[in-house]
Amino acid sequence: MSEIRTAQKRAWLYRPSFFITIGALLYALLIVIQHGDPLALVTLGTRATQGISAEDGGTEGYDGQFVYFIAHDPISAPFYIARGGDIPAYRFQRILLPILGGGLAFGNEALIPFTLLLVNILALWAGGMLLEALLTGFGVNRWYVVGYALSIAIFGTVRLSLPEVLAYGLVLGGIWMMHRDKWLWSAWLFGLASISKETTLVFVAGYALWMMMRGQFWRLGWFLAISTIPFIAVQLALYAKFGMFGVGSGGAMATSFEIIPFGGVLKIITTVIQAVSDALAQPNANVGTILFRAGTGLMVFAILLGIFVITPTVWGLKRLWADIQTKQVDIWTILLGLNALVMLFVPFSTYREPLGILRFIAGLQIAVIVYSAQRGNKRALRNSTIWVFTLFLLIGSDLGGGTPS
Repeated sequence: MSEIRTAQKRAWLYRPSFFITIGALLYALLIVIQHGDPLALVTLGTRATQGISAEDGGTEGYDGQFVYFIAHDPISAPFYIARGGDIPAYRFQRILLPILGGGLAFGNEALIPFTLLLVNILALWAGGMLLEALLTGFGVNRWYVVGYALSIAIFGTVRLSLPEVLAYGLVLGGIWMMHRDKWLWSAWLFGLASISKETTLVFVAGYALWMMMRGQFWRLGWFLAISTIPFIAVQLALYAKFGMFGVGSGGAMATSFEIIPFGGVLKIITTVIQAVSDALAQPNANVGTILFRAGTGLMVFAILLGIFVITPTVWGLKRLWADIQTKQVDIWTILLGLNALVMLFVPFSTYREPLGILRFIAGLQIAVIVYSAQRGNKRALRNSTIWVFTLFLLIGSDLGGGTPS
């Protein structure tokens, strides 16, 4: 019996999620050592912390700083968020990670970067293990979890103290519980995910649609009520505090959702064309240099968006259409289809920021991997591992000493 238990423990240690979690922890600690400051994990900007304007050389920082401000002091956080050029209601709606990080620090502000890291490390491990369980349950290799856990949307957000890894770890918990027909537990997990990051509501919509299609209206009502209670409560609290809802308010320099499919991508092209036109109109403009820089920038974006975002989106839409035609629509089709459809209308402000759009696709990554596993599509699963290469964008940024954005 003891030999069996030892073998089980070893098997647990050899799972990919364990290695990836240890890797994320070591990488984050390496960043702390490199900078000599744990606050490097939250990427503070001097515009928010010191009030130095962009014109005077103030740095922007990145979104992890807003999580830190709220975890450190929710009372003063709106001031710092606004001084950094962002909208407090928008940042406060993603309240779960700051609450957990701040609570675990027990008032010791020096611990907050580490408690945020702890929460996200645990979320990475738990989410990875749940996805592994789904993969093996569908009879495919658990190592395909790397397309999710080793991407910048998940692994990278651990290093940057961002809420995606917690939010989508909870989503995977919700999927796992629903898969085991424990829909009440699933609803609560989805509810917690919604106050980690609002984009996880796509999965709530997917399961609600599936219940409606199956005529499970009593279950649908309770599922929607429970899974949206936390989100609605937070939104009402934000309106009472700030006079606006968090959802739809947008962050710094945010644009609205697009009406035209892939309108955000098209606006990148038109923006570059306009910038080139303005540059060429300047006296003594160097035509060759301007065209080379514009062409290089567009090519980089085309490769980045084409491989990691547009291709899986189009594939998901094709699978949705194929399943509708063959009448094989199930919950996995719906989750894939909704996550792919959302990508068509993502704002220009998200598409134009590489890290922003690569964080946004976390839900699509889960949907693609789980759908492919359930269908036994080994080719799609192999292709999903290409998301691992997104992590090199973060590594390159860290090595270059630049900000993630």
